[in-house]
Amino acid sequence: MVVAATNSGLYALAAAIAIAGGLIGTGLAQQGIGAAGMGIIAEKPEKFGQVLFFFVIPETLWIIGFVLGLILLLQII
Repeated sequence: MVVAATNSGLYALAAAIAIAGGLIGTGLAQQGIGAAGMGIIAEKPEKFGQVLFFFVIPETLWIIGFVLGLILLLQII
């Protein structure tokens, strides 16, 4: 039995890939930043704000992936 791929199915697959890519990228980026940040905070606790800022920057990756996924699912493009 052959099942034809519909456009809505392809949009859903593209949205899933976009969201998953953003989440995986965020996790990989925060992995290194978090480990290094804990080392910095252990030695210099006054650097907490700066470390927190650098830890939050990769969060934009999943936001971008989520927005792109919604754009694809709603077929705006």
